Amino acid sequence: MRIVTAAEAVAGIRSGDQVYVHGASATPSVLLDALVARAPELRNVGMIHLHIEGPGPHLAPNLAGSFRHMALFIGPNARQAIADGRAEYIPAFLSDVPRLFLGGHLPLDAVLINVTPPDAHGFCSLGTSVDAVLAALRSATTVIAQFNAAMPRTLGDAFVHSSEIDFAVEVEVPPYAHDDPPIGDVERRIGEFVADLVPDGATLQMGIGAIPSAVGLALRDKRDLGVHTEMFTDVVVDLVEAGVITGARKERNRGKLVTAFMMGTQRLYRFVDDNPMVEMRPVDYTNDTAVIRQFSRMTAINSAIAVDLTGQVSADSIGYRLYSGVGGQMDFIRGAALAEEGRAIIALPSTAGDGKVSRITASLAAGSGVVTTRAHVRTIVTEWGVAELFGKSIQQRAWELIAIAHPDFRDELTAQARTAFRI
Repeated sequence: MRIVTAAEAVAGIRSGDQVYVHGASATPSVLLDALVARAPELRNVGMIHLHIEGPGPHLAPNLAGSFRHMALFIGPNARQAIADGRAEYIPAFLSDVPRLFLGGHLPLDAVLINVTPPDAHGFCSLGTSVDAVLAALRSATTVIAQFNAAMPRTLGDAFVHSSEIDFAVEVEVPPYAHDDPPIGDVERRIGEFVADLVPDGATLQMGIGAIPSAVGLALRDKRDLGVHTEMFTDVVVDLVEAGVITGARKERNRGKLVTAFMMGTQRLYRFVDDNPMVEMRPVDYTNDTAVIRQFSRMTAINSAIAVDLTGQVSADSIGYRLYSGVGGQMDFIRGAALAEEGRAIIALPSTAGDGKVSRITASLAAGSGVVTTRAHVRTIVTEWGVAELFGKSIQQRAWELIAIAHPDFRDELTAQARTAFRI
């Protein structure tokens, strides 16, 4: 392992190489900027990553010939590149991403990671994001690291030894922060409906955004909740400090907050730093259905773009427009459904476009991706209530979903259902 400048660290990346970039708040911005600075001399470098924070400089339109992004999850900074055809999307369950590297389906020439400086034993922590990095760096020819003095030292399966690193750059750049979005009346009502479905002792999976934040606010009277999730935010810190989350009843990793990555404020990053309560694990563990189903009262809370009257859930595209990714929704929906007393929830506002578009639809828009199938879906929640779909016929599902659609659209949906499903 050699300590070098950022320019020297990325100097060996060549045209046609494939590079994996550490994701979410751990995006290695110094290395990424150094690689982009070489754009004039590079052609068709494959940039593979899940969601990354920051500007994503390799996604700039004028660099399309130098870098070709292949998204395993489409973050906001990649959406325009995907829409323009300057980047590609690889649909995959989050739990399967490590296999893409280890199985040689996505061969890697280099990996860019953002880690703590080596400890007395030579180990570096992957900090705020383990995601699929361990599989990536064990598959790549060259491992290039930021030794980041500002990265929190997280524990669990979160370490890489300095002997596995080829080049390192010493930096002090805090992980990207992400503030909780404001919670409106719609999100608050959804949060209250969802919280009513969460029993004491449940193990939670929640994502990021206003709805998970609202759910967190509504869980304050619960007891002994646990966390087994692919990611968490400041909401988890709030509930730990309130004594709501203890993990005392978890069947596995009892007392631990298990996650693959995190996104939040610097308060969150201070909380996880060297905290034995936090156990980082790769996504092929956190999102393994065989693991998830072992938690009794496992409660998975996910969102969607639209749900049709048969229960099909679109979550990665708006029609033909690719928007996010498959991610871990199906991993957790299926795992929670198979768990004893498990609960698989899709929560979404009933409308979009300032109330002009119903997100409960007679049929999904042409081109929409079905992330959760009608056979996998269990519980749908909007601000108007809860629809229980498991064991229901198509006709029964239509009535359940119309009842939680916005009142402005219920007559239209009823007419469409009568024609489509003969009800």
